[in-house]
Amino acid sequence: QVQLVESGGGLVQFGGSLRLSCAASESRFSIYGMGWYRQAPGNQREMVASIQSDGTTKYADFVKGRFTISRDGAKNTVYLQMNSLKPEDTAVYYCYVNYIVRTDWGQGTQVTVSS
Repeated sequence: QVQLVESGGGLVQFGGSLRLSCAASESRFSIYGMGWYRQAPGNQREMVASIQSDGTTKYADFVKGRFTISRDGAKNTVYLQMNSLKPEDTAVYYCYVNYIVRTDWGQGTQVTVSS
């Protein structure tokens, strides 16, 4: 049973924008936080951005000022607005949702930035 559905990845040119979405279908548990990680080929998975249930956000230094994370509580959906994209942002982006009892991960969506 798919719990998280991601969308919005694709191919974009240097300096372009993309918006990722991740919708959670689990409704039995309260959400502590949501966020995004990414993994480029040959690299470890790294945190990109997170947002807590109280709205507190956190960003990796390499995306500050370019990416914005937000959430729609009514839809259990988290978004990642990515602007001023660079080739080094190319990676598979994974969303996650922290519940009290577990953490769910999305299937990943590919983001490719051409130079």
